[in-house]
Amino acid sequence: MALTTDLPLLGVAIPTAGIETLQDFILSENRDLELQDFIDADLLNGDWKSVADRAKALLAGHTGRLGIHGPFWGLDIACPDPDIRALNTRKFMQGLDVCEYLAATQMVIHSPYSTWDFNNLDNFQGRAAYDRVLDNCHRTMAAVVKRAEEIGVTMVIENIQDKDPDIRRILADSFDSPAMAVSIDTGHAHYAFGSTGAPPVDYYVRRAGGRLEHVHLQDADGYADRHWSIGEGTICWPAVFRALGEITSKPRLILELRDKSGILPSAAYLNRLGLAR
Repeated sequence: MALTTDLPLLGVAIPTAGIETLQDFILSENRDLELQDFIDADLLNGDWKSVADRAKALLAGHTGRLGIHGPFWGLDIACPDPDIRALNTRKFMQGLDVCEYLAATQMVIHSPYSTWDFNNLDNFQGRAAYDRVLDNCHRTMAAVVKRAEEIGVTMVIENIQDKDPDIRRILADSFDSPAMAVSIDTGHAHYAFGSTGAPPVDYYVRRAGGRLEHVHLQDADGYADRHWSIGEGTICWPAVFRALGEITSKPRLILELRDKSGILPSAAYLNRLGLAR
């Protein structure tokens, strides 16, 4: 692969068990890394430090930006039930415990917005429904955001079903905190484009603008959440990287593939197109 140093540097999302296979790729250029282990509730409730210690050992000398994917299974940061909100808050605090232990500076969390919201939040008088979602998010996340600020972690809100490319930026901005920013998953955006009539992926990038601090790079067909290798789907990658080149926030560009053996071929594919290294 011909590495051109002025191209954006790709990072990877992998579990700790996968670091050894990609160790040279990660450490040779100190690529950004997102650890995927800590989405697991059983691990967070158990001996997560042994996994974190293994990651530390494998990453000795690594100076790239380190993050984790935070817990998300069954969690809704906009949940209106106070008992369930308290549980959600505790799970995100567990994620921040991991970040602090690893000296990780970013944690991915999931957007609360659905396609139903896009079609129905305006089905009420004024902004009441929008404000209710924001209020529930603040009730869940206020203490989490405060702690994230204290330990230097930014939580990035990833689009899941989001049809509106602006709504996560509005949510992040409502906290008025460096601990909340925006993430884009290219495959999720492409699903929304192909299946729900959302804008294309590059529009999501432009609308996030300088609030974009994290990108999951995966290819898809616009029908499902494929997490295919780059080049296997129908995303227009030159348009995506043109849009990324217009913003100044330097988001982490993280290859998040279902089949980890596709990481090196995906990096090679983007390099051949002159888009990234």
